[in-house]
Amino acid sequence: MSYYEQIKADMYSAMKSGDKQKTATLRTVLSILKAKQIDKREDLTEEEELKELRTFAKQRNEAIKMFEKGGRNDLVQKEQNELNTIEQYLPKMLDEKSIRELVQKIISETGASGVEDMGKIMPQIMKSGGGLIDGRTAQTIVRELLS
Repeated sequence: MSYYEQIKADMYSAMKSGDKQKTATLRTVLSILKAKQIDKREDLTEEEELKELRTFAKQRNEAIKMFEKGGRNDLVQKEQNELNTIEQYLPKMLDEKSIRELVQKIISETGASGVEDMGKIMPQIMKSGGGLIDGRTAQTIVRELLS
């Protein structure tokens, strides 16, 4: 079952149970996926759907940070609820320890010796992670290990 179909089924379930917040979030996600599908003029692949879900989650994270800086705790909570809802559909990201091990392996394989090699190894790290690596975390670890 595609992400779109699963989210659609969950939205109907949330509507029946009266969960307005979850319904609204899932409705928004469905509209984003549908819009991309219309733009492409064919069904989205699972990878494309996942990319859109990750983008939605990333936007929620950025909004949370901005609202925290602005002292808008009511909006922080709303964005956090949306993020929690969408994270149910995302595969679990690798933890920092796993990312560190992968980075060390790739550094030793490529013979990278300094921060100037970062552009050479980051694409390999992201490809090896299969979309389960947070780029900022990986970049921080690479800088730390190559400095």
